[in-house]
Amino acid sequence: MREASSTMVSAILLAAGESKRMGRLKQLMPLGNSTIVEQTIDNLLNSKACEVIVVVGCRAEEVMKRIATKPIKISVNPIYHQGMGTSIVAGLSQVDSKAQAVMLALGDQPFVDSQTINKLIDEFDTHDKGIAIPVYRGRRGHPIIFSLKYKAQLSELKSDIGGREIIREHLEDILEVAVDCEGINIDIDTMTQSSA
Repeated sequence: MREASSTMVSAILLAAGESKRMGRLKQLMPLGNSTIVEQTIDNLLNSKACEVIVVVGCRAEEVMKRIATKPIKISVNPIYHQGMGTSIVAGLSQVDSKAQAVMLALGDQPFVDSQTINKLIDEFDTHDKGIAIPVYRGRRGHPIIFSLKYKAQLSELKSDIGGREIIREHLEDILEVAVDCEGINIDIDTMTQSSA
């Protein structure tokens, strides 16, 4: 893993979902010589994130077997079916005590490259805003960095809202980071790439 930034950012990869719209588990779908979840993990491992925490849930044993050799922490979310908020809470429980921020990344976004992740971390590092959101051609995407001053609010998340409510409540604390990566707006919800 990579040169670190002065702000320690822990990456939480949300990979617990059931892939209902896809009809098959997106995390384990092939991508090149790998799988979607492995590529997404590798992008984070090759970035300036200080650690990578992968939250698994649906078919957890299969996903864990696939990623077992990677230098990551794994958090199992037994109530993943209740939504993304529960996976964020599960990931937070594993965050390094020295971390100052968390990056919430989606397990079905393998096209967000390490350079884009690093730009988001670098910009967060050099500004005083508590939330950093990547923007491609005027459209916000993922991953999103939250200062751990929001840990209490993140820890109370339920259902599938994720961090959206926190973002709406703290518009003055948002840093938009322009990136040249369409992948921040692409997830894999059909057999072809589709915009989120």
